[in-house]
Amino acid sequence: MRLGYFTMPVHPLGRDWSQTLREDREAIVLCDELGFHDAFVGEHLTDACENITNSMMFQATLILATGTTNLSQIHPVAIAVNAAMFDHLAQGRFIMGVSAGALTSDAEAIGILDEDRNKIFAEAIDVILAIWERDPPYDIDFPGNRFKVGFARTAARELGVGILAKPFQKPRPEIVGTVVAPFSPGVVLMGRRDFHPLSANFLLSKHLRSHWQNYAKGKAESGQKASVADWRVARTIFVADDEATARRYGRDDANSPYRHYFANMFAKMKRSNRLYVFKSHKEQPDEEITLDWVLDNCVTFGTPNKVVDAILKMREETGDFGELVYAGLDWADPALARRSLTLMAEQVMPRINAAIGKQASAAAE
Repeated sequence: MRLGYFTMPVHPLGRDWSQTLREDREAIVLCDELGFHDAFVGEHLTDACENITNSMMFQATLILATGTTNLSQIHPVAIAVNAAMFDHLAQGRFIMGVSAGALTSDAEAIGILDEDRNKIFAEAIDVILAIWERDPPYDIDFPGNRFKVGFARTAARELGVGILAKPFQKPRPEIVGTVVAPFSPGVVLMGRRDFHPLSANFLLSKHLRSHWQNYAKGKAESGQKASVADWRVARTIFVADDEATARRYGRDDANSPYRHYFANMFAKMKRSNRLYVFKSHKEQPDEEITLDWVLDNCVTFGTPNKVVDAILKMREETGDFGELVYAGLDWADPALARRSLTLMAEQVMPRINAAIGKQASAAAE
C-alpha cells in the first residue's frame, strides 16, 4: 500500500495567508522527503479558510504530484495547456486531479451558480482529452457540449499559431477524481474513462467499499478489469508518541486543528444540505449528526500501533486499496504536525505493509 497526501487545509480565519502558504508548502516538502508517493491539493476561489486559489500554481512551486482542478471554473483550453506545461516541468511527476467544484460561493462569483456544474465538468473533460489526442486544426465540436475548439479563422501553423500543447506523459497524465458521496454514480463514469478515484477523508469508512464497487462496474462496462492499485482512500489521521497527546491534539482540545477542520466542514455541509456525507445510513436523522459524531467517525488518532490497528481494521471493511492518503490540516502546532507525518511514514506504513504481506503469504499457502 502506498502512502499519499491530500490537503484542503481549512486554516482558522485571521491567520496570515503568506504564513499558511509557507506551511502548506513545507508539509508537502516534508512528505516528499519522507517518501510519500504523491500530494493532492484542493482549490477554492472564495474561501478564506481553504485558501489555495489555484492548485496548479501552488504545486508548480514544488514540482510535485498534482493539483485538484475545478473544471467548471476554467475554460478547458486553459486547463489543457497549463496541465501540459506542468507535466513537462515535472517530467512525469504530474498527476492531474480533477473535480467539478462544489463550493457554491465560487460558482456565484463567476456566474454559474444556477448551472449544472457536473455537466460542465463532463463537457470540459471531453474537450481536454480531445485537445491532447488531436492535432491541429482540432475541430472539437461535440453535440450538446458548450465548448467548441478550432482555428478556422486564425491559424498560422507555419508560425506556430493555432497549436495547443500536449503533455509530457503519453498518452496523458494519470487523472484522479475526488469522490465524496456514498454510492456515487460518478465513480462508474470514472471507471469507464480510466480515471482513478480518490475517496474523500470526510466520508464514513463503511461507505468506501461502494466507491470501489462502482469503479469496478465502470471498468467492466468498458471491457477492462479494475485494479485496486488505482484506488486511493483518504483518511484524517494524527499520530503521536503518546495517547494523551494524540487525543488532545487530534480531537479534544478546543484549539485542535482536527476539531476546527471538522467544525468547519460540518457547518458547510449542514448549510448546503449535505449532511448525508456523514451519515451511517440514509434515514439517519439530521439531529444525530453532531460535531462529536463526525469526530468519532472521521478522525483516526493515537500512537503508531493504535493507528496501524485502526487502518487494518478499516481495510477489512473496505477491501484492498492501493494508496492510503493522509489528510493535511492546519499546523496549529508545527512540531506535532511534522512528528505525525514522520511517524506515519516511518512507523505506521511499514507496519501496515508488513501485516498485509503476512496476510498475503498466509492466503497463498
